Amino acid sequence: MLDHAGVGPILINLHYFADAVRAYLDTCHFSKSINTVYEERLLGTAGTLLKNRDFFGQEPLMLVHADNLSRFDVEAFIHRHISRPRGCEMTMMTFNTPDPKSCGIVVLDDRGVACSFYEKVPDPPGNLANGAVYILEPSVFEFLERLGKEVIDFSTEVLPHYMGRIFTFHNDVYHRDIGTMESYEAANREYAHG
Repeated sequence: MLDHAGVGPILINLHYFADAVRAYLDTCHFSKSINTVYEERLLGTAGTLLKNRDFFGQEPLMLVHADNLSRFDVEAFIHRHISRPRGCEMTMMTFNTPDPKSCGIVVLDDRGVACSFYEKVPDPPGNLANGAVYILEPSVFEFLERLGKEVIDFSTEVLPHYMGRIFTFHNDVYHRDIGTMESYEAANREYAHG
């Protein structure tokens, strides 16, 4: 989907079962646009971004967490980011979740900008969830560098800093977290019929 929309080159961070993932990627029809890096010790999503800053250059980049299965209009997502309100340095994909307690729930202002974020709380204020797919401006790297450390978590250290400056794109096609066997099996059933 990303390669069809002209998103690339793609960088995939490897850790768990790295050889198996590499072997699979070698068989993909889009393997020529994929680069991989291996982290023996995980640096957190933002730490990985910072370590590979040179790969991304000075262009906006799309950050996709690999424990999700999404179908969405990539070009519409990019256009939404291009038309973001002034001062917003990233655009976050959102989706409606049937299980708000298991997700990061987002509250938006009237412009579609995230003004509050509740990460897996017992009584979330809605079902609009963070899809963990983002388009980031290269200026985000300046903030990451100022943190002065190697391991950086995107959800807990980056998102709170940018609250009020994160535009949103709603995915109403398909999105599911596949980070557990139960959700992975559900995605297999749903995606087969989608």
